[in-house]
Amino acid sequence: MKNGTEHDMTQGAVAVPLIGFTIPLVLGKFFFNIFYNAADSIIVGRYVGERALAAVGTSTPVMNLVILLISGLCMGASILMSSQFGAGNYEQLSRQISTTLLSGCGFSIGFSVLTILVSEPLLRLIQVPKEVMPDALAYLRIIFIGILFTFIYNFLANTLRALGDSKTPLYFLVASAILNVLGDLLFVAVFGWGVAGSAISTVLSEASSCLFCALYIRKRVPLLCLGKRWFVFDKRLMKKTISYGSTSAMQQVCLQIGKTIIQAVVNTQGVSVMAAFTAVNRVDDFAYIPQQNIGHAMTTFIAQNKGAGKKERIRRGFQSGIGIELVYGLILAGSDVFWCREDYGIVTSQEDAQVVALGRSYLHLVSWMYILPAITNGIQGFFRGMGGLKVTLYSTFMNMAGRVLVVIVMFLVFNLGFVSLAWANLIGWIVMLLFEIPLLMRQLKELRK
Repeated sequence: MKNGTEHDMTQGAVAVPLIGFTIPLVLGKFFFNIFYNAADSIIVGRYVGERALAAVGTSTPVMNLVILLISGLCMGASILMSSQFGAGNYEQLSRQISTTLLSGCGFSIGFSVLTILVSEPLLRLIQVPKEVMPDALAYLRIIFIGILFTFIYNFLANTLRALGDSKTPLYFLVASAILNVLGDLLFVAVFGWGVAGSAISTVLSEASSCLFCALYIRKRVPLLCLGKRWFVFDKRLMKKTISYGSTSAMQQVCLQIGKTIIQAVVNTQGVSVMAAFTAVNRVDDFAYIPQQNIGHAMTTFIAQNKGAGKKERIRRGFQSGIGIELVYGLILAGSDVFWCREDYGIVTSQEDAQVVALGRSYLHLVSWMYILPAITNGIQGFFRGMGGLKVTLYSTFMNMAGRVLVVIVMFLVFNLGFVSLAWANLIGWIVMLLFEIPLLMRQLKELRK
């Protein structure tokens, strides 16, 4: 039965629960970016030195790729859980949860062994310098030892979100982030363990978040206290979980590969262009966080109502979600124009005039384009909730392919400069919408029937 901290989104208001569900997701992402991604680099750079900082930085893309793969798998499974919860099919929900956990743990252990073995070839592939290689290799291998904890936390957090609870995973993420900072200070600054100490701190903080989450579920979420049913494995559900999870993971990987190719093109244009691209990426990343998480909230809302067979609420949920996305997109556009005019120091130092000028030229253009990813994120949230994960995968591929092609042509062929990156974003989003909108109209028409 539905009790504890679960939130049934198949009844009551539409817009308010969407906003309430989104806020913790946004805060969690901000917290992760600041206290996980930044803490290791800041503390290692301050207490160990430049070589150690370079080791952490150069390991980050490989580490992020693995994290995106695992979070994509968990996101795919959570869509199935949301639908089963909305339908009130608790027997199938419990089998889905246990099957996902067992298969995910097996996959994580095998993947951990594999990534530890291939860590050195991967670092050589991305041209890591010899003097940085030992520290980078130690950092990455220790992180990969903790892949199991990464999976378990993502699994438990996505399961709670599938049941309509986005607040509790935020609390555990905050606790884990604080422990990571304290661990970095202890192992790096006090014990002098260097890069290895930073990696150990990350693994231990993730293990702690798993423990906290498990204890909370045992005491506060009766629906997830499965007892012996935790060991039930359903092959039929496993196939569907692999289908959903692998498609979601491929989307994440496709996005990351596209960004990496664009970064490689930018790297051919000199240090100032690289610095400006890094700076504007920070603005872009933070701008997209609310848009993406409004879409994730829409996914849970729509999946629960799809399971309950409430087509009208699905349509209302989509309309409300898109409305929220559009309002945020318009606010964001105005805010970025203000930042450009007043002080680009929010992105980088005013000391480098060329970097500042490049960044301003990009933000002046892209700020008015933010309305397009707001729409695409809402549409993707809708299709994920409806189970149309292949639509989200194909549209993401088209977006990144269009973006990469435009960057290569405008940057390398016609030498049109830094603003090419903004135009590439625009073309990518337009291509994405041209693919998505006809499918969306067809889906909404079927819902009206």
